[in-house]
Amino acid sequence: MTTTARATVLGRVRDALTLAGPAEADVTVPRAYRTGRTLPDPERLDLFVDRLVDYKARVHTCTAQDTSRVIADVLHEHGARRIGVPAGHDPEWVAEYDGETFQDTADFPAPELTDLDAVVTGSAVSCAETGTIFLDGSPDQGRRALSLVPDVHVCVVDLSSVVVGVPEAVARLIPERPTTMISGPSATSDIELERVEGVHGPRTLEVVIRTDT
Repeated sequence: MTTTARATVLGRVRDALTLAGPAEADVTVPRAYRTGRTLPDPERLDLFVDRLVDYKARVHTCTAQDTSRVIADVLHEHGARRIGVPAGHDPEWVAEYDGETFQDTADFPAPELTDLDAVVTGSAVSCAETGTIFLDGSPDQGRRALSLVPDVHVCVVDLSSVVVGVPEAVARLIPERPTTMISGPSATSDIELERVEGVHGPRTLEVVIRTDT
């Protein structure tokens, strides 16, 4: 029965392709996306924070000078004794943290990242409309596993890197880089719509927004 059903489906696909004829060699795909939208800093910040909070992320705004203090306070609140950082992180970010700091390397086994209490990374660009943070594997963000395996992710976002919409955000990305999109803590819902957190990534997302960079 299975073989017959499979043959029927494939036969219909072949018939459809035959009727459609050969594909055109030069097909122009319209990409007239709406781009170039801007908002003043206060409005863009308010929109971004509203979306992040709606996604159950915790948000902290600060100046560049206060970044290390805010990060240390967040890590202390979570009782983080050992944290991970990417190789290209800004040392000032964890200057006031008094626990153990592990600098990740590409050859460190990803499963062992579960031993870290938290991770601190930078970010590439963020979208205010959707509350989405984009990581692209740059030195201050590290490999994808580093931001997905530890249970707490502290992500530093410069307000200057926050744009209004998705088209504006994508325009700032390099297509060849490994892009990770983060919209709140990791969560999923089963068929009964029961929310389960921490399945595909950190259970807690702490976003530190620097407003004067």
